[in-house]
Amino acid sequence: MKLKKSKIGNETVGYLFIAPYYLFFVFMLLLPIGNVIINSFTNYDLYDRHDFIGLTNYMNLFQDELFLQAMRNTLVYSVLYIVPSMVLGLGLALLFSKEGKGFPFFRAAFYIPYVISMVCASAIWLWIFDPVNGVLNQLLTALGLPAGTWLKDPGKAMGCVVLVSVWKSLGYCMLIYLSGIKGVPGYLYEAAKLDGANALQRFRYITLPMLQPTTFFLFITSCISSFNVFEQVNVLTAGGPLNATSTVVHQIYTRGFTQFRMGYASAMSVVLLIIISVITMANFRYGNQGKDMDIG
Repeated sequence: MKLKKSKIGNETVGYLFIAPYYLFFVFMLLLPIGNVIINSFTNYDLYDRHDFIGLTNYMNLFQDELFLQAMRNTLVYSVLYIVPSMVLGLGLALLFSKEGKGFPFFRAAFYIPYVISMVCASAIWLWIFDPVNGVLNQLLTALGLPAGTWLKDPGKAMGCVVLVSVWKSLGYCMLIYLSGIKGVPGYLYEAAKLDGANALQRFRYITLPMLQPTTFFLFITSCISSFNVFEQVNVLTAGGPLNATSTVVHQIYTRGFTQFRMGYASAMSVVLLIIISVITMANFRYGNQGKDMDIG
């Protein structure tokens, strides 16, 4: 009986320790999400209007050309951002996976951009892309090449935003791939060498398959990150020129806090929540692929 009371007491202490997290989860995540869902069915304007209007916001949403363009921009950004950041991150990880003189310095140098905030990184690149005093145009002029308007050109602005995002996340992708490479058993490479496999074959048949869970993890997190892109867009282009870089989150911010159409912005947020939830469920469904790989 005494043992049972002691067990109940230990469980109570354990629940008390985890209670702050669950309180934070409920009040800072679940309740706000529920509030956004409710607001999406109203004409809430942050002031006095809060009338129930049913599915009107959602029906208007998919006829809103600006929102549809923002959705297309977000998809384009996702493709242009995810593939280069993962490929370049893998390349850097392979390059710095061996212990060499100066390698720790270069690992740290590539990782530092990820540590600084996106607003600071965007401000740095805003100066670099400046058409008058920017470092990039001055360098091109010094080389005898034509200068560009970069962020003011609808055909180049999205590429500039993607470049900033890839530059900042490159070190993170490198670090995650490095941890995956370090986890590959060395005897697999030794056995492959004895069988006459060259470096390319070892990479194709050992490294890539063993990095499958790592690659999938980076893909899912990169997808979620790309759909939430906002800071670099807001700092660099403010969604311009001609809405060429406006994304879903930027549209949510503009409609909610500039035009004060919070109900309409909430409907956009719910659509974004559904998209991200589908990606997250895919992670739970397929994220364990490759972990049970037979390496015997």
